[in-house]
Amino acid sequence: MRLTAFSACVLIMSLLDQVSGLTTIVGKYGETVEVPCNKGDIKVEDIMIAKWKYTKADGTIVDILTKSKSQDASFYPIVEYEGRLNLTKDLSLQISQAKMADQKTLTCLVVAGTEIFEYPVQVTIQKAPSPPAITNQSKVIELGKLTTLAVCTAKDASPLAIVTWLKDNVPLVADGKVVNITLNVQTDKNTGLSNTSSKLEYAATKADMNAKFTCSVHHKSLASDLVSAPMTFVIHYPSEKVSLQVMSADPIKEGDNVTLKCAADGNPPPTSYNFHIKEKKVTTENSDTYTLHNVTRADSGEYKCSLVDNEGKTGSTSFTVMYLHIAAVSQGKIAKNLSESFEATLEVNASGNPQVLWTKNNVRLNGKPKFDKLKYSDSGVYECVVSVGGLVKKASFELSVQGAPVITMLTKCGSNGHKILSCKAEGSPKPTVQWSINGTNATESSFVDGTVTYNLTVTAAGNLTINCTVSNGLGYYTKSIDISTLLDDITMFKREQREGSEDQTQVVVGIVIGVIVVAVAIGLAYWIYLKRTREGTWKTGEKENGTLEESKKLEETQSQKAEV
Repeated sequence: MRLTAFSACVLIMSLLDQVSGLTTIVGKYGETVEVPCNKGDIKVEDIMIAKWKYTKADGTIVDILTKSKSQDASFYPIVEYEGRLNLTKDLSLQISQAKMADQKTLTCLVVAGTEIFEYPVQVTIQKAPSPPAITNQSKVIELGKLTTLAVCTAKDASPLAIVTWLKDNVPLVADGKVVNITLNVQTDKNTGLSNTSSKLEYAATKADMNAKFTCSVHHKSLASDLVSAPMTFVIHYPSEKVSLQVMSADPIKEGDNVTLKCAADGNPPPTSYNFHIKEKKVTTENSDTYTLHNVTRADSGEYKCSLVDNEGKTGSTSFTVMYLHIAAVSQGKIAKNLSESFEATLEVNASGNPQVLWTKNNVRLNGKPKFDKLKYSDSGVYECVVSVGGLVKKASFELSVQGAPVITMLTKCGSNGHKILSCKAEGSPKPTVQWSINGTNATESSFVDGTVTYNLTVTAAGNLTINCTVSNGLGYYTKSIDISTLLDDITMFKREQREGSEDQTQVVVGIVIGVIVVAVAIGLAYWIYLKRTREGTWKTGEKENGTLEESKKLEETQSQKAEV
């Protein structure tokens, strides 16, 4: 027994001398935590006795299990560990279904030979919080007023979770004026896990109307933060600006309906407005528009609208009613006499300077139709297109230049008794023709610019006088032509003979004239030569011989050439 007591004393002294440093391990809540013993410093086969224990807060030592080299582990009846403990071959302590109560310092004591060693291990239990939960979220907040937006809670965490508020992904910092954040931490009595709640109070501005607020939860056990779904808020604020606009498309013209729309920048926007219509105030209920029906040029001007509860807040706009009226214009069917003067009439009443385009038979004219003396070719359909500010109006008239018919040409052609008579006449309306003889192949040309040509084929057995009579509602005109089959044939033969003889005569005369011209040229040259020769003799004082004889020869030569 003394030896045993002595051994115990030595054991205690060795225990005090061999306490090793503290080791920390982290276990996950609800999972199995394995706490190592002696960290492998001593081989398991050299350990005679191993014991696991822990110390309570009041200093009481609680033994968990004991194992000797020759015996299995002996577990002490501890309620908090019942059914959850296991000892591995390397003497590590396994704790299943880890709880927050398992978060303590556990000590492994080993006896190897005559030495005693202790290995304390600090066990820490961690649990990631649940995703952030948003509660007490406001639906509507007032401008500039510190209002609770929402409460964000991170539940069942170990250690404590850190909650951060963000606006458009930028962290918010409490300043007590615009941003106020209140933190509340509670521990669950049953689980020992912490619940962290953060209340955000915020004084919103108009710029926050579409801002996105989120709650972020940071924890040691998380690889990345947990972030709540973004939140947006409806911000109420009074109207500061009022505007009025014209909804109808330009140009606004007489007879149109014009809709005015009033708008304010408040939220929610007003449901009723006052419309000031030409010194008259009209209040609309549950509507922001007012329509003027069938406007006239008198409706042009400025219009206003205002808030029902604050008429000092107004908006204004103006519009001009465009108008275009052709007051007087030549139109319909207009008949005028040939050579008469005519000028189209056009008077326009418009809201601006109108543009006028005249056409005749769809061909553009340079200006308004005006004629000092009308011709048949001036007849046609005239149209004017008047436009101003997008408004367009048209007017047209048909001009008809009239005159009694006149035959401008009556001709005949053909032989062997068949004659084609052609009677060309001018007049309007279109003249009709009457021949004084029957014929065949009666044709007529198109009636263009008051002119028409009638053709008739006749057979004449002798001398005839044929009349062509053209007429319309304004008068008639007759012209005659003489025809004879035999006379025409003889005349034609004589004409051919005469033309042949005339051609021969012209050739002979041409030859004679050419000879005379050549002779005259030669004589003139010879005469100039003699004259120069004489002038030279006179200058030297010599006597000319043969002058009279040479003169006679020259005269004879010239006389012969003249006869030829």
